[in-house]
Amino acid sequence: MTIREVEHEITAKAPAETVYRLIAEVENWPRIFPPTIHVEHVERGERDERIRIWATANGEPKNWASRRTLDPDHLRIDFRQEVSTPPVAAMGGTWIIEPLSADECRIRLLHDYRAVDDDPAGLAWIDEAVDRNSRSELAALRTNVERAHAEADLTFSFEDSVEIAGSAKDVYDFINEADLWAERLPHVASVRLTEDTPGLQTLEMDTRARDGSVHTTKSYRVTFPHHKIAYKQVTLPALMTLHTGYWTFTETDTGVTASSQHTVTLNTANIARVLGADATVADARAYVRDALSTNSRATLGHAKAHAEARR
Repeated sequence: MTIREVEHEITAKAPAETVYRLIAEVENWPRIFPPTIHVEHVERGERDERIRIWATANGEPKNWASRRTLDPDHLRIDFRQEVSTPPVAAMGGTWIIEPLSADECRIRLLHDYRAVDDDPAGLAWIDEAVDRNSRSELAALRTNVERAHAEADLTFSFEDSVEIAGSAKDVYDFINEADLWAERLPHVASVRLTEDTPGLQTLEMDTRARDGSVHTTKSYRVTFPHHKIAYKQVTLPALMTLHTGYWTFTETDTGVTASSQHTVTLNTANIARVLGADATVADARAYVRDALSTNSRATLGHAKAHAEARR
């Protein structure tokens, strides 16, 4: 049985503890790993956990489960795929973050793997895939952890909620059936929704702004009937470098609380162009929040009318 062990590394201008935390806390992954759409904890202990990852591979959304062991004292995270896809028979590895100074660290990514039936061609294919993916992942990780560290004050989250005298299923269905939004929502001009894998959607839509302009957005969505839909927007308006969020549907004594949550990172390079030379980060934050909240509240309002009419 041939087990291959390889290592890749890169240095980043961010404190080691910050980088460790960004990798350890999986809710950060859509920010720091461009292919990652969403991550959920399946099981969670003090140091051991099982996570499910939804991410794009060659532009196609996929999902898999992985086990991790966290070691914050040594800034180390071990991981292992639960079920590997041929030609991979088994795959695991380790993240090790080493401080170089107060604000710089070395990120080491170790892999160990073997091929199905020890096939030499299969092993060569894995060698190439791991090398290519590790290099691109580390380069993107460095860019994004440096940005996340430097721009911590440019990332913010907010939520809008509405109480609905209806069923969680009816509200969930309204948000899930985005292919009908052009008929149901005045601010949506057209929609293209595909769901090749159940629960994993690609949503492209043309949305009308208050000034009448139309802009196209593309998002990947992960659905959890009938309580949550998480998404990551991959074509972004000029004022954002990141936009993730989720819809949640929580049953109450009188019906359901429906909420829309957004996490955004502002793109400071475009503030002057979009909002004028005198505009500040605070202006951009208020503008983005207002634009997103307006659409969320409109959608929640129509979902409320839809669900309450079906009672």
